[in-house]
Amino acid sequence: MRLSEMSGKEIVDVNRAERLGILGQTDLEIDETGQITTLIIPSVKWFGLLRNGSEIRVPWDHIKKIGADMVIIDFQEGISKNGEHMDG
Repeated sequence: MRLSEMSGKEIVDVNRAERLGILGQTDLEIDETGQITTLIIPSVKWFGLLRNGSEIRVPWDHIKKIGADMVIIDFQEGISKNGEHMDG
């Protein structure tokens, strides 16, 4: 699948049944081989204004399904809103 085909899809967390953002309004972290490693989703609040520059970092292997309209992720509790791993 090409990146252009993924643009505009909603990103939904399967655990919380929560919309996290839209692909295309996110940043991608890409390794030296050109593989996407992480989706970086800016946290937004009312009227699309950024909230203190916080972000959600979702490793690519947490993506469970890419459908016609949305990307389903399994956002683990062990990952914080800024992407740092939390203990226990």
